[in-house]
Amino acid sequence: MSELNGRLKREHATLVCMTRIYCDHHHEDREGADLCPDCTRLMQYAHRRLEKCPYGSNKPTCANCPIHCYKPAQREMAKHVMRFAGPRMTFRHPWRALTHLFDKMRKVEHPMKMRSELRRRRKAAGQGAGKT
Repeated sequence: MSELNGRLKREHATLVCMTRIYCDHHHEDREGADLCPDCTRLMQYAHRRLEKCPYGSNKPTCANCPIHCYKPAQREMAKHVMRFAGPRMTFRHPWRALTHLFDKMRKVEHPMKMRSELRRRRKAAGQGAGKT
């Protein structure tokens, strides 16, 4: 796996913290591991999805993202983890909870809309250059 940077790294770290809270409460048979095998697989999946995010470092939080890149089973598990751990993040990881709250307030355009706007601008710039 490649290394995540910036906001993607922070979002993954927040999700790992939330998953630890969830796993600590729901899964007792971890055999000394940080996370149970199911939660570990979910975090590996989340890491792969973040690596391929079309938004890159401008990624909105998953709840505000117009692109649903998780498969249905993983998406449902992630929602379940977030619903359980979200309210507990305020007490266990207040700084992460606060930065996640600010990230949720960011508005981001759909990447395809951004691409089409960029193409339109390039086309207009190209046509304008030909007229002079």
